[in-house]
Amino acid sequence: MNKQTYDLEDRLLEYSVRIIKVVEQLSNTHAGKHVAKQLLRSGTSPYPNHGEAQAAESPKDFIHKLRISLKELRESQRWLKLIKRVPLINKPELLNNIIEETEELIKIFVASIKTVQINKNLSH
Repeated sequence: MNKQTYDLEDRLLEYSVRIIKVVEQLSNTHAGKHVAKQLLRSGTSPYPNHGEAQAAESPKDFIHKLRISLKELRESQRWLKLIKRVPLINKPELLNNIIEETEELIKIFVASIKTVQINKNLSH
């Protein structure tokens, strides 16, 4: 397996870096600027929100923070697909990898939320 294994924190940091690089390539049109601001906000927020989840005060707070990250990842996924479809960058095929990573991160967050919910229910 050639793919480097990251812990989730490192993976989210790398994801934020990649989002910033995509944003820097967007066209300087009205649409490009609008999408850039939206993607920059949604695509970089899962990393700090994950940090907040790690400092959660309760399982309910933990789930809430994970759901915020999940919501932002889903929004980023939509922006990335829109950028590719328009296209708002010169080589839209280069987005395939980050779209795939977004989908994988979404699956990780969905599974994590389900696991915490199951464990929380078992403990009561």
